[in-house]
Amino acid sequence: MRSGLRGISRNVLLLGLVSLFGDISSEMVVPLLPAFLIALGGGAEALGIIEGVAEATASLFKYLSGRWADRVRRLLPMAVGGYALAAVVRPLLAIARAPWHVFAVRCVDRVGKGIRTSPRDKLLAGSADPDHLAEAYSFHRGMDHLGAAIGPLLAAALLLLWPGRLRLVFALAAIPGALAVALLFAVREMETHRLAPRGSSLAEDAVAVRASSPEAVSASAASRVPPRLLGAIFVFTLGNSTDALLLLRAHGLGIATALLPALWTVLHVVRAATSWQLGRLADRLGRRAALAAGWAWYAACYVGFALASAKWHAWALFAAYGLVAGLTEGTERALVASSVPQGNRGRALGLYNLVSGCGLLVASVMAGEVWDHVSPAAALGLGAALAAMAALLLLAQPGAPQPA
Repeated sequence: MRSGLRGISRNVLLLGLVSLFGDISSEMVVPLLPAFLIALGGGAEALGIIEGVAEATASLFKYLSGRWADRVRRLLPMAVGGYALAAVVRPLLAIARAPWHVFAVRCVDRVGKGIRTSPRDKLLAGSADPDHLAEAYSFHRGMDHLGAAIGPLLAAALLLLWPGRLRLVFALAAIPGALAVALLFAVREMETHRLAPRGSSLAEDAVAVRASSPEAVSASAASRVPPRLLGAIFVFTLGNSTDALLLLRAHGLGIATALLPALWTVLHVVRAATSWQLGRLADRLGRRAALAAGWAWYAACYVGFALASAKWHAWALFAAYGLVAGLTEGTERALVASSVPQGNRGRALGLYNLVSGCGLLVASVMAGEVWDHVSPAAALGLGAALAAMAALLLLAQPGAPQPA
């Protein structure tokens, strides 16, 4: 493979296409949820709770599936099952009649996401050149965001054809979801390095570590994600509330409901166009610095959202906010995956997803409460402050992992 594409193997490309179609399906739905939820009698608080709990559910299952991924030889069945579950349940939003129906569908949808993510990310890590790990993850995330750009455009086109037919859009989201599942069967399974026998438990692992030699204890510590890295990620996610609240902010600035999918598309077009190149840059210049820069840019964007007062501010800020993903998403995963041996990557990535999801749950509920009971500007300002704090914590870690 040419040197400029060393991070993009056949599996990485195919898994990127899977995420492309999976996100087309998902993002035909997500930009319409705030307006749909309001029509059902919900608000910012309900939106924050639904999205926060849904993502926390996904993160719990990402952790559990990550542990299991280190104990099995085949990763693809878990990925297929997760994508299939989400593809089947997502269109059920078409028959939702109350906010709790949306809550139930979103949670089951996110269970599917949780089941598939850690095994898929481990498969990605094993399919890429170690020196180009951030590039591979960022390419994958870029394809994900390309799907997230196409999905709202499809939703907007369908709403132009059938004005107000949100439920029809939700039902048609089943088609790209099915294509994502079908593409998975072209991905090549890889032999995995298993961490321990299937019957082992956390308690047994702890006993084994306590009973081992100092050298074994040192090796065990080296097989875990550095706590200070996870701590910085957790602080950032405390301020990283659901992006659905940004759509609510745009709606409050005067963006019409019919244009919300287009605004969401702008965000993901920027993400898709920049993620791969910014991931390659992180591999070359340093993943820790790239991640800190992404968190600092996030803080700046949230300050902008807090101070915004016109419709054009929303369009400009969504475009600027799109750069955050390229600087952070692939880089975070690459830092975590490269900090542990290959046989421990499933658990490490699962733990990373669990920490991120717990932070997102707290962030989304907290932001929704502050949004409704104080002001949108206060909620956004809090997110900006926590992101800036996380960047400082990350830069203060002299032992943080660097590219291999």
